[in-house]
Amino acid sequence: MEGAVFYLIFWSLWVYITFILQRKYFYRLKLAAMILIIIIFSGSQFSLGPFHFFSSGMVLLFFSYLFISQEKKKTIIYLLICSLIVTIAYVSFHLFEIYDPIWIIFNKDWMQGICIGFLAVSLQKTLKGRLLVIVSGTMQGELLYAYFLNQYQFPYTIGSFDYLDVCSLVVVLLLGWSLLENAGTFFQNYFHFSEKEKQKSS
Repeated sequence: MEGAVFYLIFWSLWVYITFILQRKYFYRLKLAAMILIIIIFSGSQFSLGPFHFFSSGMVLLFFSYLFISQEKKKTIIYLLICSLIVTIAYVSFHLFEIYDPIWIIFNKDWMQGICIGFLAVSLQKTLKGRLLVIVSGTMQGELLYAYFLNQYQFPYTIGSFDYLDVCSLVVVLLLGWSLLENAGTFFQNYFHFSEKEKQKSS
């Protein structure tokens, strides 16, 4: 069912951020509000010329541009370059899928999510930067891919549930990778703290 992965992941994230995440976290309310807005707009659609859009995809693109614009100039330039690289990779994946589908060796969504997630990890060091690059880059890829298909009169809906499912998978993969990256620091601090406690007690 299209959109099932998206709803499962985004509702889970909203519940975690709203009810479980500590209130002192600075972005807590903003993140909860943004996720809820994306879910609300997920079913609405609109047309602009020959192109058909799902509103949630454009909301995601707007939020990503908004956060990117708040960074320093050098950071903005680098984020936009990384976003362009993700855009090219996203469109290339879809074009290869059309011209040579035999190389899709397992589930398309998972294969695409792993490739895009690996690219984000390679390009950005922080979770925030990775998410911004992924969202802006893939949505730009949706626009560019729709433009290519329109040249051949092929209909394509930009930001559809298929896209949202892939985007959700990438978000989960990046969150999981970020936890693995920080696990070493957590255990190191924990054991270091335990050793200090033992020294004090002795």
